[in-house]
Amino acid sequence: MINRRHFLRNAALFGAGATLTTMPAFRAFAEESMRLYWWGTPSRAERTLGVAKLFEASHSGAKIVGEVGGSDYWAKLTTMIAGGNAPDIFQLEPSRFADYSRRSTNLPLNDYLGKVIRTDKLVPGVLDLGTVDGKVTGMPLSLNAFAMIYDADAVTKAGLAPPSAKTTWDDFAKFSIDLTKAIGKKNVWAVGNASRYTYAFEAFLHQRGKKLYTEAGKLGYGASDAADWFGYWESLTKNGGCVSAEIQALDKVLVDSNPLATGNAAIAIAFSNQLPAFQKISKSTLDITSLPVSSADGPSGLFYRPGLHWSIASTAKNPELAAQFIDFFVNDLEAGKILQVERGVPVNTDVQTAVLPSIDPTAKKTVDYVNGIAGRVGAYPPAVPLGAGELDERVFRPLADKVAFGQLTPAEAGSELVSSADRILKA
Repeated sequence: MINRRHFLRNAALFGAGATLTTMPAFRAFAEESMRLYWWGTPSRAERTLGVAKLFEASHSGAKIVGEVGGSDYWAKLTTMIAGGNAPDIFQLEPSRFADYSRRSTNLPLNDYLGKVIRTDKLVPGVLDLGTVDGKVTGMPLSLNAFAMIYDADAVTKAGLAPPSAKTTWDDFAKFSIDLTKAIGKKNVWAVGNASRYTYAFEAFLHQRGKKLYTEAGKLGYGASDAADWFGYWESLTKNGGCVSAEIQALDKVLVDSNPLATGNAAIAIAFSNQLPAFQKISKSTLDITSLPVSSADGPSGLFYRPGLHWSIASTAKNPELAAQFIDFFVNDLEAGKILQVERGVPVNTDVQTAVLPSIDPTAKKTVDYVNGIAGRVGAYPPAVPLGAGELDERVFRPLADKVAFGQLTPAEAGSELVSSADRILKA
């Protein structure tokens, strides 16, 4: 587990995360070519390709070909892996990382650590966040936490006190209804319907002393917990506090499709490192706070988490070159100056120091937020079991949408989620 004091002393900056531009996914390459696949904003693409060019300049004969995905990222990645055409290096996020690793799609990095991939300047404990079943199968690229991002101008104009660390879910429901009324615009509500976000549900569970998944790879909650979660958002929708089902169905769980980004909501339940990306889209001043809690003095449901991972495909033609790129991406100071904090706080402490002078006010808000939750974060949860990604995308989100459209009751959705998990999950 990460040493919190060391993390807070060294991790003094946070950044963005988000959406897309696309490039062709299939080409024939020379042996020294290496394919790099990720999702993100145009800014992320520009920075990532900038580092790729810097790497090519210092590694004779190496050529990096970048491919950027959007809302179809996971479907394309699965198709490429199944077709034997996986990118040499691909980006993963925590809720799917262990699932991919347990399918043997990720090459273990253990033999490269401390040799090809330098580890002496990494935040202590960070490699634990890339470890599945005793093997490091991905390099964490950043650290962040769950957060609530809100339109501070809209809240001020409404004459309401903004949510805080003491705001309960019941408080938040009343706040959202009042804020929607104060905004008074057609197709604009206080918040997007977060019932379909597994990460928000996970925080809700942690506040109840439960987990999304147990160490044994089973569900850490029951049908009644899921029913309570779906029911909360159903009630909030009916009372006018969150977006309609039609609006929420357009959300692809990316920054640019979130109702806050599309102008249909004033609040997003998201990740701390996404604040700059939301702010870049918004004309209003945005601020950040923690998620609502079950009780004002109870657990926050928060924990420090890796923002993203780079993983090397088990089928990579030149895994050592791929390991060299990951080392360069994480440890090179000039690469760090290009990347800055766009993906979140750098995991190399020297890189953090190098980019600190250029941090902007929006990123500073994320620093203050992460520092502010230091005494409220819990332990990092167990790795997700095989099938977790499928359960999230094909069951959890569709069930949330069916409740929003009135096609299922919360209780029916909760029961179906648990029964589907028993069928899909493999420890």
